[in-house]
Amino acid sequence: MKSFLATLAAAASLSLVSAAVDVHSLRYQTKDDSKIVPGAYIVELDQPVDALGRRSGENAHDALYSSLNKRGAKWSLRRQYDTPGIYLGAAINVASEKDLSTLADTPHVVSISPVYRRPRPKPVASRRLSTKDTHALKSFAPHVMTGVDKLHAEGIRGKGIKIAIIDTGVDYLHPALGKGFGPGFKVSHGKDFVGDDYTGYNDPVPDNDPMDCDGHGTHVSGIIGANKNPYNFTGVAPESTLGMYKIFGCVGDTVDDVIIAALLKAYHDQHDIISLSLGDPTIGWSEGGIGPIVSRIAATGVVITAASANVGEYGAFYVASPSTGKDVISVASVESTQLIVQYIKLSNGHSPIPYYSVDAVNIPGSLPLYATSTDTTVEADACSALPESTPNLSKYVVLIRRGGCSFGDKADNVMAHGAKYILYYNNVVDPVYLQITDFVTAMISQADGEYLVGQYAKKANLKLSFPQDQTPSLIASPLGGLISSFSAYGPTWDLAFKPNVAAPGGNILSTLPRSQESYGVNSGTSMATPFTAGAAALILQKRGKGKDNALAVRGLLQSTGKAVPSSKKSSDPLQTLAQAGAGLLNVYEAVHGKTVVTPAQLALNDTAYSKPEHTITIKNTSNKVQKYKITHVPAGTINPFDSHQQAIGYPVPLDEHYAKVTFKPSTLEVQPGKSAKFVATIHPPTGVNSTIFPVYSGFLKVASADDSVHVSYMGVAGKMKDMKIWDRTPDYFGDSGPFLIDAEGNIQTGPETYRWQSDTDYPALVCRMLAGSAVVSIDLVSANTKLDARGVDSVNATANIPRSTLANRRHHRRLSHNFVDLSSSGAPEGAASMDSMDGRRLDGRAPKETNTFAKLPVVGNLLEGHYIGRNTDGTSDENGYNYFAPVTPTFANGTAIPNGKYKILIRALKVTGDPKKESDYDAWLSPVVIVDYEN
Repeated sequence: MKSFLATLAAAASLSLVSAAVDVHSLRYQTKDDSKIVPGAYIVELDQPVDALGRRSGENAHDALYSSLNKRGAKWSLRRQYDTPGIYLGAAINVASEKDLSTLADTPHVVSISPVYRRPRPKPVASRRLSTKDTHALKSFAPHVMTGVDKLHAEGIRGKGIKIAIIDTGVDYLHPALGKGFGPGFKVSHGKDFVGDDYTGYNDPVPDNDPMDCDGHGTHVSGIIGANKNPYNFTGVAPESTLGMYKIFGCVGDTVDDVIIAALLKAYHDQHDIISLSLGDPTIGWSEGGIGPIVSRIAATGVVITAASANVGEYGAFYVASPSTGKDVISVASVESTQLIVQYIKLSNGHSPIPYYSVDAVNIPGSLPLYATSTDTTVEADACSALPESTPNLSKYVVLIRRGGCSFGDKADNVMAHGAKYILYYNNVVDPVYLQITDFVTAMISQADGEYLVGQYAKKANLKLSFPQDQTPSLIASPLGGLISSFSAYGPTWDLAFKPNVAAPGGNILSTLPRSQESYGVNSGTSMATPFTAGAAALILQKRGKGKDNALAVRGLLQSTGKAVPSSKKSSDPLQTLAQAGAGLLNVYEAVHGKTVVTPAQLALNDTAYSKPEHTITIKNTSNKVQKYKITHVPAGTINPFDSHQQAIGYPVPLDEHYAKVTFKPSTLEVQPGKSAKFVATIHPPTGVNSTIFPVYSGFLKVASADDSVHVSYMGVAGKMKDMKIWDRTPDYFGDSGPFLIDAEGNIQTGPETYRWQSDTDYPALVCRMLAGSAVVSIDLVSANTKLDARGVDSVNATANIPRSTLANRRHHRRLSHNFVDLSSSGAPEGAASMDSMDGRRLDGRAPKETNTFAKLPVVGNLLEGHYIGRNTDGTSDENGYNYFAPVTPTFANGTAIPNGKYKILIRALKVTGDPKKESDYDAWLSPVVIVDYEN
């Protein structure tokens, strides 16, 4: 077992148009907000076997602990994991790098990963409702959209299905959630793994009471299981039994070892379904993170739904782990077709204007209007201090255009003049249910806002009133049935078909804790994920539980899904499956459909590895002959990158370059209870720009007079190995990368000497990744090393290297996603989370030996990482770049770097590349680094 050392540092910028990060500022980033728990590691163990390869009676945990003690290691146990076939291991604290090396060399150790802090899930938008005067809705759009309402009418409501929710807890005393906890109640079981005061930076205090003090978990729980309530909605599976596994305190983060413990506990408690409204999009691979563990659980016959993430703004190849796992159902979000609104009455007799709220906002009487600007195109309305001439606004409804700064900033500027009531009008079509507790507010549409501004400009003396007793109304959403703009784009870097399905997640009414007004409207893939879990419960109730039926759920939901349009224009192409998955859930057809197609999805790979012909099986489960017609229904092709291979954010450009598909045969007659096969030949679209790696997708439609299902496909019209990894453009920083920053905070352009005599006197590597990489290595090499067109020219590369240092080339830091340095006490502010491993991957299979550059005598390894995703163009905390700094002059194994002259070589394996081929790596070589410190 090779030794492992690592920590992560990744942060972000503001724009690709011009330099958004002052390079000089990178040197002085704070390190008090580390995303890694210092000295904490998750260790996977194998099952001991005897000389004949049979499972022995030796206990792997006892062997680990005994070995550490015998070798004098200073360590303590955080958690023990003992689930054979899923995960065997422990979370351990070690006191030093020496103790970590001892841990890595201990028998039965399969992998070692640092413990990372994970942020709590947050809705994209949310609004609490007032419970002072609730009104029953006539219908509930999410259920109508998906056919859930029809299943409820048939009595299919999830009875007998057990669902685990891993989240922030649940207010189980809520009237709609059963008013109790324990056997016989809706929330019949669960556990709090951390305690209310836990933040991710202190010790957890677990107990058996998963009461929610955040709200997210209660909203998720209501989507699955709420009973009928004053608003007249229910959960998707209101008769299911819920278990809540609380992994967050009232504020702050959680950590990996807690998440793993919750997953294994939910598995031990024998749930039919597990819902995970959390994830990390910075990995982007099927492996990495907790994805492999979740995949193992799913493979046993537990249906697992996981959020694809709310990161659509960052473009393609950015879907979250663990939804990337095999057999896991990755869920995208669709906007609800209806908006629940209240109405504003106007004193001029104009038709009432709807505002986005279920309950009336508390604005008394009839008040005049005050618009902060009469220019409806202003991009930063009220984003700066209002003029001194502004009147006292306490008796007005203040009208402000959305955009240019936060809602809170705008509010601060008008509240400085006494404002109490604020009405925002939209600058886009996306409706928003606002929740700001410091003042009374609501939002109206762009058109209605522009009308009111016009009346104000005319000095019409218009007054507005907000009736307090009116029943909420339903209006059609301008975006209803479309994919939510925040919903993440796939596929994964290994071109797995992700996301898999879409469910209602935009503007969803559900329960909140009683302390938070009991009900609210939230948006996010966090909402779509439990909806899909509830849908799976209805399928299992009707079709029966068991491993085979559970493993078939994803295919049933995919094959019966409704294709999602890309806009309200019928002439526009269907939305790419890279964001919409196989379509919006049609749960009624998934339960009652009589035609089953396998496989339900085709991941076509790229043009270098695609296989044109695919055999599809049609099974007719009805009691009569079915005559099927097979046709091709293409979806729009997305162009994920610009000419510099910078990822394009939402909306990723969509065009009508479609795949060419033929069928043999194109019609089939299938007898009752029998199956038949057809062959689909799929060729990537022609006429596309393969250098921007278009992602094409669509459906193979199989329709009879009684049934219509489809097989979804997705592929890349280009060679993934042609992708550049390192961003060498000045688009982000204003300077071409990668680069080293010297002790003065400047980009190093020539030889520099580092002595480690101050907090900044060391080289800091800064780089951006345009694409993901399965293997990234940072090594110290001879100052004579050169790069040529092929890679590294190793001629004379060994000159003047002390022979004693060459052995260090065998020691590697192995990680699973961005760059790190464990010799520091923390990472720069804004560090992204990451999962690391040593020797083998989390699935237990040994990785391919990375013995490329074999002729190059590496002086010593500084870091080696696995399953690393690309960077974004995001703001702080959004994975904009990678930062690596050896704040102590040591190699990855903790041994000292000898004084001398070196260069830093970074290599990233190209997607689909062979780790044994030098030419399959994207390599960069630094200027000369002179190491000169006192030993």
